Amino acid sequence: MTDCLTTHVLDLSCGKPAHGVEIELWKINASGSFQFIEKAITNEDGRVDQPLLCGIDMKAGCYELRFFIGNYYRKQGHKMEEPVFLDCVPVRFGISHSISHYHVPLLISPGGYSTYRGS
Repeated sequence: MTDCLTTHVLDLSCGKPAHGVEIELWKINASGSFQFIEKAITNEDGRVDQPLLCGIDMKAGCYELRFFIGNYYRKQGHKMEEPVFLDCVPVRFGISHSISHYHVPLLISPGGYSTYRGS
């Protein structure tokens, strides 16, 4: 898949894809304000069913993905103190080439997370 923004979430605490994680995509404007673009929920493979941006919607700029992992772990019945340590994980990144594939995976556990530019 080219010219698209995709993501997936892996739950390191159980070694499986994270099904049912709510994700929001926001564009960060030059003024620093946020513009909502898209909301998605991960499927059984921990991926979103459609790219978050694709084709003419892929524009250079700064973006933020918000992963609501606190809600995910609550739905899983995971025992956590409130407020949870990681509730919403924001990942800010830049798209510099609108004709490239950008993949932003998130590896999660109740106590930490990691991300990278995937392929």
